[in-house]
Amino acid sequence: MGPGAAGRRAPLGTPATRGRTTIADGVVEKIAGLAARDVVGVHALGTGLSRTFGAVRDRVPGGKSQTRGVKAEVGEVQTALDLDIVVDYGVSIVEVARTVRENVIAAVERMTGLEVVEVNIAVGDVKLPDDDDDEEAEQRVQ
Repeated sequence: MGPGAAGRRAPLGTPATRGRTTIADGVVEKIAGLAARDVVGVHALGTGLSRTFGAVRDRVPGGKSQTRGVKAEVGEVQTALDLDIVVDYGVSIVEVARTVRENVIAAVERMTGLEVVEVNIAVGDVKLPDDDDDEEAEQRVQ
């Protein structure tokens, strides 16, 4: 070894190769839930029991669940999502589902870099104009 050789290091590679990033299922679920709620015609996420439990959780400070009605499976480079939604009466369910799928895929892929391989959407209910929300009904009865 010549002079100064001991002070030199081997190249470490690009910053992208110096470690690993993992993204929790809950992070992807939160991103997907917010993206789905942005779609006109989506009244709520989650159905029946999950919304009832969610209404109780929402009253606890810091307990608001952005992931209600969203389930993600996250791998190293891909993710798949299942969403349960309630739509407003009168909207085209096919159009709402298409727009939800597009919004969710765009948001998740942009924010996480994961490839979204599928977004399954289950429409579990329709919000009629004269229906009281479960959350509103529970808040009146205290």
